[in-house]
Amino acid sequence: MASMEENFPRGGIQKKPTEGKNPNPKLERDNLFDIHHEEQSQKRKRSQRDQGKQKKFKADKIAAAKDNVVNIEPLTIEALCEGMLLLGCVKEVSDYELVVSLPNGLSGFVPVTQISDAYSKMLSKQVAEGELLEDLNSLSDMYSPGTLVRCIVTSVEKTADGRRSIKLSIDPKKVNKGLNASALASGMLLSGFVSSVEDHGYLIDIGVSGSHAFLPRQKAQNYIKAVKRGSDLKIGQHLNCVIVEVKNEGRVVRLSIDRSEVAASLATERQNWTLSNLLPGLVVKARVQKVAPLGIKVSFLSSFSGIVDFMHMGPEKSMNYSPDQVMKACILSIHPTSKVVRLTLRQAFLHPGGSPNQLSNDRMGAVVEESTVKAFYKQFGAIFELDDGTLAFARLKHLSKNRKSFKPGAFKTGCKHKCRIIDYSLMDEMCIVSLKYQIIEARFLQYQDIHTGDVVQGKVFALKPIGMQVKVTDGIKGLVPSMHLADVILKQPEKKYNIGDEVRCRVLECNPAGKKLILTLKKSLVQSQLPVLSSYEDAKPGLVTHGFVVCAREFGCIVKFYNDVKGLAPKNELSSEPISCPDKVFHEGQVVKVMVLKCEPQQERLLLSFRLSSKPAPEDKKECTPKKKQEVKYQIGEMVDVKVLKKKDNGLEVSVLEDEGKVIASIPTVHLSDFVSNCKLLWHCLQEGDVLPRVMCLSDKGEHIILSRKSAVISAVQEEQVVRSFSEIQPGMLLTGYVRNVMPFGVFVEFPFGVTGLAPKVSMSDKFVTDTKDHFVVGQTVIAKVMSIDEEKQRVLLNLKVSECSSGDSAAESFALLNQYFKEMKEIKNLLRRRGEPSMAQGLCELMPGKELQLVMQDAKEDGSAVFSGSCVTGLTVTATRYHLGDKNIVPGEKTKALVLHVDALTSKVYVSLREELLKQRAKQRLTENSQHSAIVQHIEEEFAIVSLLETGQLAAIPIASHFNDTFRFDSEKLKVGQTISATLKVVRVNDHGVLLAVQGPAKKNVFVRVRNESETALEEMLSAVKHSLSLGDIVTGTVKSIKPTHVTVAIDDKLTGSIHASRILDEVPIGSFPTYTLKAGQKVTARVIGGRDVNTHRYLPITHPHFTRSIPELSIRPSEIEGKVTAMLNLKEDNTLKKLGLYNVGQTVTCFVKKYNILKNWLEVEVAPDIRGRVPHLLLSLNTKVLKHPEKSFKNGQAISATVTGTDVTETNLCLSLTGIQSLEQGTITVGMVTKVTPHIGLTIALPGGKTGKVSIFHLNDVYTDNPLGDFKVGKIVRCYILSNENGKIQLSLRQSRLNPKNNSKVEDVEITCIKDVKKGQLVRGYVKSIAPSGVFFGLSTSLLGRILFQNVSPYFVQKHSLYEKYLPEGKLLTAKVLGINGKEKHIELSLLPEDTGMPSVLPESLGLPQYDAEEEKREADDWEKREELKLKTKRRRGNSESEQKAKPKKRKICPADENDSGIEVYFREEEDDDQEEEAAKKKSKQTRRPGEAPRLQVSMGFTWGEDMNAVDIPVLNQKEESSESEEEEDPQSKLKKQTKKEKELEKQRKEKELCKLEAALMDPSRQPQSADDFDRLVLSSPNSSILWLQYMAFHLQATEIEKARAVAERALKTICFREEQEKLNVWVALLNLENMYGTEETLMKVFERAVQYNEPLKVFQHLCDIYANSEKYKQAEELYHTMLKRFRQEKSVWLKYASFLLKQGQTEATHRLLERALKALPTKEHVDVISRFAQLEFRFGDPEHAKALFESTLNSYPKRTDIWSIYMDIMIKHGSQKEVRDIFERVIHLSLAPKKMKFFFKRYLDYEKKYGTTESVLAVKRAALEYVETKSSLADT
Repeated sequence: MASMEENFPRGGIQKKPTEGKNPNPKLERDNLFDIHHEEQSQKRKRSQRDQGKQKKFKADKIAAAKDNVVNIEPLTIEALCEGMLLLGCVKEVSDYELVVSLPNGLSGFVPVTQISDAYSKMLSKQVAEGELLEDLNSLSDMYSPGTLVRCIVTSVEKTADGRRSIKLSIDPKKVNKGLNASALASGMLLSGFVSSVEDHGYLIDIGVSGSHAFLPRQKAQNYIKAVKRGSDLKIGQHLNCVIVEVKNEGRVVRLSIDRSEVAASLATERQNWTLSNLLPGLVVKARVQKVAPLGIKVSFLSSFSGIVDFMHMGPEKSMNYSPDQVMKACILSIHPTSKVVRLTLRQAFLHPGGSPNQLSNDRMGAVVEESTVKAFYKQFGAIFELDDGTLAFARLKHLSKNRKSFKPGAFKTGCKHKCRIIDYSLMDEMCIVSLKYQIIEARFLQYQDIHTGDVVQGKVFALKPIGMQVKVTDGIKGLVPSMHLADVILKQPEKKYNIGDEVRCRVLECNPAGKKLILTLKKSLVQSQLPVLSSYEDAKPGLVTHGFVVCAREFGCIVKFYNDVKGLAPKNELSSEPISCPDKVFHEGQVVKVMVLKCEPQQERLLLSFRLSSKPAPEDKKECTPKKKQEVKYQIGEMVDVKVLKKKDNGLEVSVLEDEGKVIASIPTVHLSDFVSNCKLLWHCLQEGDVLPRVMCLSDKGEHIILSRKSAVISAVQEEQVVRSFSEIQPGMLLTGYVRNVMPFGVFVEFPFGVTGLAPKVSMSDKFVTDTKDHFVVGQTVIAKVMSIDEEKQRVLLNLKVSECSSGDSAAESFALLNQYFKEMKEIKNLLRRRGEPSMAQGLCELMPGKELQLVMQDAKEDGSAVFSGSCVTGLTVTATRYHLGDKNIVPGEKTKALVLHVDALTSKVYVSLREELLKQRAKQRLTENSQHSAIVQHIEEEFAIVSLLETGQLAAIPIASHFNDTFRFDSEKLKVGQTISATLKVVRVNDHGVLLAVQGPAKKNVFVRVRNESETALEEMLSAVKHSLSLGDIVTGTVKSIKPTHVTVAIDDKLTGSIHASRILDEVPIGSFPTYTLKAGQKVTARVIGGRDVNTHRYLPITHPHFTRSIPELSIRPSEIEGKVTAMLNLKEDNTLKKLGLYNVGQTVTCFVKKYNILKNWLEVEVAPDIRGRVPHLLLSLNTKVLKHPEKSFKNGQAISATVTGTDVTETNLCLSLTGIQSLEQGTITVGMVTKVTPHIGLTIALPGGKTGKVSIFHLNDVYTDNPLGDFKVGKIVRCYILSNENGKIQLSLRQSRLNPKNNSKVEDVEITCIKDVKKGQLVRGYVKSIAPSGVFFGLSTSLLGRILFQNVSPYFVQKHSLYEKYLPEGKLLTAKVLGINGKEKHIELSLLPEDTGMPSVLPESLGLPQYDAEEEKREADDWEKREELKLKTKRRRGNSESEQKAKPKKRKICPADENDSGIEVYFREEEDDDQEEEAAKKKSKQTRRPGEAPRLQVSMGFTWGEDMNAVDIPVLNQKEESSESEEEEDPQSKLKKQTKKEKELEKQRKEKELCKLEAALMDPSRQPQSADDFDRLVLSSPNSSILWLQYMAFHLQATEIEKARAVAERALKTICFREEQEKLNVWVALLNLENMYGTEETLMKVFERAVQYNEPLKVFQHLCDIYANSEKYKQAEELYHTMLKRFRQEKSVWLKYASFLLKQGQTEATHRLLERALKALPTKEHVDVISRFAQLEFRFGDPEHAKALFESTLNSYPKRTDIWSIYMDIMIKHGSQKEVRDIFERVIHLSLAPKKMKFFFKRYLDYEKKYGTTESVLAVKRAALEYVETKSSLADT
């Protein structure tokens, strides 16, 4: 071995710390033989003592304690050489290479051509063909960072900048070159690459010549699922493979990549690893030999030694290692010449297939302010502890700016330094840091730090034809494409730029993943101050930015920006003047300033303009303003203070104060207030220069900002009671908005954020609307309720009716309006006061309602009113109406006292009253809030009225409107001056307004809102019953007054009003139409009276009814009814609904009219005729689930629909109707239903049309089973169902798509399993866990089928606590299982969940650390089922009993044998459960299964049933059981027996007699199979020497796992069978040996064996036991037994041959050859030829054919005349050899000198062979040879 120095040359390297390394000031060269010089060791001890004072690490103690210290250095780049094997971890993946992290902070790269042969071939093929191959995957598809790979160094080269670059290969041919086919052994862990994908698996390239490796598909399933990189492995994909089986001396190898198998693999001595073929990545058991300061020396695989450097000792363990300690280690590298092996103890590498910990992205590049030095190594660098406690390593060159400035003293333990994380070594799981100032301060450290649009400094690195390479920092290089070298295209860039020049560039595009950086040197782009456009989302219309032209064509220019964002400037947008040929005006690469017109980010479409503004370009002051305005953006809802600039006709122009008045906005007049009157007043009062605080931005369209002062709108936005886009609107929402437009058909309302909706005329008001303009004005504030939305057309329908939009508390709402009004009035007055000049405005502020004035009458008007004047009212018009002059006859010029009622600032008018009751002084009363008072209306304004309280004469204001939308009054409803009303006081102190505030009291609400009565169908309550003289059949004419969905009101004359029902308008009503809307309000109609309606009850009255004349006439305008006779139905004598409903037959189709959808009762209410109503239940509305989800949307009031009568309802007042016809719930039909109950783990209960209910099992919810199948179903969900069966009123349903839409042919992952025949052995099935019983896990495969999984088939781990199963296999868990076997007769299905069967991960996680099942035991159990199945005989079971057994409920267990000797045979069954049982099942699962025994079973060639056994037991119990199975619910069976009468007892007796007769007859039947212990006892009595019967008897007990009983039977047999019947006895002995081998212990087996040897021929017993061992795969015991036999029976030829056959079957050919030599020595010479020939035959069958041939040849050379050997040789060669070989043997034989008789035999064989396999020529040749032989013989005879 070379010295350590050669293997591990020194050099700076990144280091991995472990806690407690002590920096040694001097590290001596290691002496391999541990011979140290005295002075050296003293120096070392001294230096350690000095340091010990300042160190507290355990490492020192260990180091000091050791005299002979091994010096272990980390790996450096100098130590690498070609052919060195390393374990690496993929760090980055690019298109053409993998960057691999190597141990000790090194890194290398693998070119794309060094992946594997198959991948390289495909690459070459793609290059040759010039087109992309489908199955060639890129490296990034197959490799992800963090994957561990085995690499080999192919070269270490120096790059241009003086660095060393490590080239690696992961090609298995190179990595595994030390292996050959014969060295392969099972259990080895190799790296392989997929070389081709076959039908049943994959061919894997493991790089071993002469060996073919195959990976079966099932062994790859788990891995493919876990990796999630597609459903198949890809050619070139790297895999960690474990060898499962080696055949033909390594020529064929079977692999597995199962993650659990790979992770558990361990290299052992048995795998015959040598130093020449040892591989990195192998996990070994290592033993510590020596511990050094920088690592430890270990031995592994018994004879090899290796080293672990300090960076690879487990960080938790630090230096706590002691000699001879054993732990797992992973091989990191193997040096090809010195054979030094490096290992790691880090946890991440100890489970192959894992990956090391990664560093979080945000940590990379982080600057650590204080990192503490943990240790310093003179040759390598320093280890630091970072702020988060992790360790990092800095190489020497990164500790200071340069060599000179390096001070070792600064790196003593505990010193603190500032550093920056510059890299992360995956193989050391450690950060690499740098202390260099320029690196810490660097702006960019990696590609991720660079962003598009950044301006960066760089150095010219290289000039290429495609552009110039610029080095930004050490690790970051960018490319400046040729187009971007300057503003113009450079023809000779090398003249402008030299390598090493500093350049300032801007980042056009940066892709960190691909390490791609594109830069530009165009000055106009680098210096541009305009925004950077780097994504389509940023391209907002109006944005101005710089871009560069990439293409100019006749259609326009394509301009490119940052990040490859492209846009089109069409021809017409290139300039203000037309351009005919853009390609002549613009050139590629030209930088242009553009404005975004439009952008569609999803389609990546961008429309640009070169015309930056419509105005010409002079940059004067005017141009400046809009540009400024452009830059300031206001959010809708933002509050600003503004100053009035100018008053315009439609509003105010204002400037925003925050922006120093540069932003101009406008407030439309209608937005100055919520009150129309105040809007006008405010506009009138405001002057230029006035400041308006807190105005809200309503819309900002860039050029035009609109503001609003509407307080209702502002508070709606602030309280977030707004919708920002159409998608947020929901029906039923209440939104605050303002009228945008009033049209004859309705009102358009706009809301903040620009959403608009329409309130149609019908929904505008609770009152009848004749003219929409009377109700609303543009700009008015309203509250709207969303009725419906049309998403396609983006339309919203609104309702403005007060009854719909108000909160219901009209008093509170109306008071809020009044309060707000007066608040605004106060603001206006304050504004006027601030003016300060003693003007008319000032005078207006002084006047207040309630103030007394001294006035002089000026003039009297025609209408009786008077005009006054006075000193206090100069310039104002003062008037008093006629009413307010009272009874005073006042003349012009007369002085009088007057009381101010109201001051109108807009018109400068003052309204006064001279009435005595207002002027007279009264004692002030104390008024309380909410007190009610009578009041007289004195003055009426638009928004409010002034009233005076009767008791006190004080003035109060009451609101006129109760709501924003309450704007219209009929004349009769308006308040009148002098009217007495009731008022409720709200504000009782006279305030700035001079009046009290009140609302109109409840005595008579002035707002008329009609609330509809539930029972009312037709008429407004306003319709008063007027006495009339109409009679049936009268023809009347009238005017349509109002139109309702189901009826029309007609005014017959001034007082009388009639009603026309929707069914009485047209003779033929088109379905879907609205008959009432065919009439228009105001239209004249001629109608006929057909009945009358009682006003109080709205009940339909016949004409003859005594009250008919006081009713509302019911009319018809149907042409047929006007001309013909009036229907008799409407002329019934009494109002008997039942009789009327009786006229409709079930199944009859009727036309009816939608009244409404009753949400509470879930039915649609319809009217068939004026007096006939109907209901359509929810589920009968449609077969379309969408309609059923929102029925209220699908049926419009008044719509005509066609329905089928299904009957009458319970109260017999309504018809029951269906819109889907009469539903037949027959098997195979599809219907709709509603989920009414969800039963966990069982399924759903669904309500079906017609009041029926059905059940859906969880197996029928979907074609693909899911983990939470019932998760999507909530009570009330509407579903489509397929009826599977409808028997005895129980309906089974399916929701599977394959049933509902069979035409879709969608994939059914989990097919329906209806019966046991649908399950095949070996099939993978999915299902849900049903329950866990002592005998195993019961697993539901379908509604009616359960399978069982024995515990040993649940997981490969042995579990003692069954609660673990319950935890990991809860009821309802979805699993995949494999069918192991099926017993069709007994409906048993045996399943397995083992990962090797299902390909799924184990159901019990490995992390539980449970012990695994013994491998042999596992195998035995797996074979067990098959044996049992093969050995079963078909037995005819007594039908009655078998049926009764099937029917028996699990709770009746009386007939079973007692528990402790339970039969152990599974009898599990399940019936279709009833509805109630299903629910019970969910509550108590324990009653599902009977407890079978748990031992594994052996089954012999016979079956049995319970039948006779039960009959043999006390028969009444059986009867009792049968009865109870039928009438289980009735009562206890015993009490049933007691109550039997005499007759019944007699019948019982007769029945028992019959059964006994039957039983006796059956027992005498010779063909009958034994079915109980008694049967067997009978049979063995009749044939005591028949071993087959005894064996069947044993098997009978074993089936029931009665092992002791089976042993007892065997012992009985041995005593009973006659001693002369040796073979029969031997058979029983063999059976007993088999039994002990399977169920007993090694000890019991040996006892039986020793007895058997005494009683039988020993050799036979030995041979049988060998066979038993071999069959049960106990090869070790078999081998030991054979060795014993060879000593004891060495003269027995058969023993040698049997052992040879055993060895060859094991694949031990070499051992067989040695055995032959031993056999020849032991056996007499006469046996030799025979033995050799037999050995050769065995070799041909099981071993090496070439060796067999050699044996035959050598024997025949020695004994050429042994014709028997020749004959055998020929036979074997004809079977196994080639024709040439066979002919050679025949040619040799026919030229032997043997007896003529023998020669004739050989000639005949030769001729037969040629006739069979040869040609006519070859046959003739044989005949000629025979003639020659005969002739030579005869000539010899002659001589």
